[in-house]
Amino acid sequence: MKTLDYLHLNAQGMENVIASLQQLLADYQVFYTNLRGLHWNIKGRAFFVLHAKFEEYYEDAATKVDELAERILMLGGVPENRFSEYLKQARLTERSGISCADEAIRLVLDSYSHLIGEERKLLAEASAAGDDTTAAMMNDYLKEQEKTVWMLAAAAEGCCEKK
Repeated sequence: MKTLDYLHLNAQGMENVIASLQQLLADYQVFYTNLRGLHWNIKGRAFFVLHAKFEEYYEDAATKVDELAERILMLGGVPENRFSEYLKQARLTERSGISCADEAIRLVLDSYSHLIGEERKLLAEASAAGDDTTAAMMNDYLKEQEKTVWMLAAAAEGCCEKK
């Protein structure tokens, strides 16, 4: 008996879910690497806050990479582990040399925007396939990331700007 039989999930129905998980895994690997670069290279007045915040974000991304890979395995897929393949599949692009706080925050916000969009699509696919666990996983990611985006967007706003 295959794992999916024990989970009461249809293998054919999981094909799209697995493909979307693979896509999200590739994007998260690029996001993780970009966050490491931001953590290492940030400069200026916001250094202490952003250096620590980017570390928090990349540690969270690393956890999600592991969760995504394990979910792919649970559903009968094989997670990609080669960065060369991630770069071919990912829709996020590698970025380097960013040291300015405003540019770094904008990159993180844009990355979260992309990830949130992909997670919403995956949530719908998983729900349609009866995969409540992957759907719940995406709901958890969305709940956390919506708050993160709200905080980053607030930090990116100029509070002293005239309206």
